[in-house]
Amino acid sequence: MLLDTASLYFRAYFGVPESVKAPDGMPVNAVRGLLDFIDRLVKDHRPDALVACMDADWRPAWRVELIPSYKAHRVAEEREGGPDAEEVPDTLSPQVPVIEAVLDALGIARVGVAGYEADDVIGTFTARATGPVDIVTGDRDLFQLVDDARGVRVLYPVKGVGNPQIMDEAALREKYGVDGRGYVDLALLRGDPSDGLPGVPGVGEKTAAKLLDRFGDLAGIMAAVDDPASGLTPAQRRRLDESRPYVAVAPKVVRVASDVPLPEVDTTLPKAPRDPEMVEALGARWNLGGSLQRLLLTLEA
Repeated sequence: MLLDTASLYFRAYFGVPESVKAPDGMPVNAVRGLLDFIDRLVKDHRPDALVACMDADWRPAWRVELIPSYKAHRVAEEREGGPDAEEVPDTLSPQVPVIEAVLDALGIARVGVAGYEADDVIGTFTARATGPVDIVTGDRDLFQLVDDARGVRVLYPVKGVGNPQIMDEAALREKYGVDGRGYVDLALLRGDPSDGLPGVPGVGEKTAAKLLDRFGDLAGIMAAVDDPASGLTPAQRRRLDESRPYVAVAPKVVRVASDVPLPEVDTTLPKAPRDPEMVEALGARWNLGGSLQRLLLTLEA
């Protein structure tokens, strides 16, 4: 089981009231909410291995170089000579180090790699997996990894992780008209304002799906632009032709990496905390209460 950790703690932050606080008054709603999510996921799915995948770089320079608008609207401030800071709620940022400390004390593998997003870490773990993989994320970009033949599916939280939408190839085809392999082409044609991807003007999700169904893949669509007999409308032909510079680089930006240099890490789901004293200290310091205790009991089971 691979967790898109930031996606989950953002969801926890907005789903659990800020009135849940540590003794010093700092909100710990994202911390407790994430622990509750992990508890429920382990109870329901009993994975043998679990990795909390992290964004060591939420906006990698190599993606920005290809598409400068990539996540540009999320930049909180420009830092000369340093990385961009992501705009996040003031009361969430201080909770992230607490989340990391608790996961480490529990012995739950936590992996982030410099220069890469959590999606890329997830993509690489998935590529290396020798058995079934459940990816837990609220990010549709990871639908591209769905692969029935390899047992790779996405658990997509709707109102929580207790009843997620199971995205396998049948679900993808029903909703988007493509399988996991075709999702990258669909996503880059459609564009994604939340990621700063412009897409091809005039080509929305339904049109993209129809074009992919007709021409097979992105290469087939672009070949059709040069074929007067292909049946593209004049507007489609013009817009796709004008979008060639974007279409040439977008696949590398949208496709998650599968060759991230992962560190050596024990991904086995722990039965007991790696550092029981630290777990106890963190629980008291941050008022993690029942959320932490429930997860400890679930891990022991």
